[in-house]
Amino acid sequence: MSRVGKNPIAVPKGAKVEVKGQLVKVEGPKGKLERQISPTIEVTLAGDQLVVTRRDETKLSRSLHGTERALVANMVKGVSEGFVKELDLIGVGYRADMQGDTVNLALGYSHTIDFPLPKGVKGSVVKEGREITIRLESADRQLVGQVAAQIRSLREPEPYKGKGVRYKGEVIKLKAGKAGKK
Repeated sequence: MSRVGKNPIAVPKGAKVEVKGQLVKVEGPKGKLERQISPTIEVTLAGDQLVVTRRDETKLSRSLHGTERALVANMVKGVSEGFVKELDLIGVGYRADMQGDTVNLALGYSHTIDFPLPKGVKGSVVKEGREITIRLESADRQLVGQVAAQIRSLREPEPYKGKGVRYKGEVIKLKAGKAGKK
């Protein structure tokens, strides 16, 4: 049996869960999320806990059991606490500003990049001295991770000086440059 899948999901106060067949809807202070569950998996609400079980013992249902449980748990956590991704801009002349729901980025190209944030993701730019951090918040873990990855892909960290957009706390292993004349 799936070790992850057999754990029940505690529903915190303030979060409301509704299960209609294979559709799970979760609502809380940070937003609303809904997900269509695989037909081989069953989700039931027992008091203030969600229990995810398999309908049969096929290979597909066994493989999806832990995954579906983790996705539903992320929905519950997202609407109650939310998820945050932070990106650091490292490089001379790299800048970021927020205009409404658009992040304006200067990443060393000849033009600025306007990156519109999708619905459900809130962004802010924190400047502390020379350090610039883009903070993304959302109730949907997959969406906030995808947006962070798209912003990072605009200028990935290069391996010689480490310049670029990187996740907060990401370590870039730097390569040695040319050896030079002796």
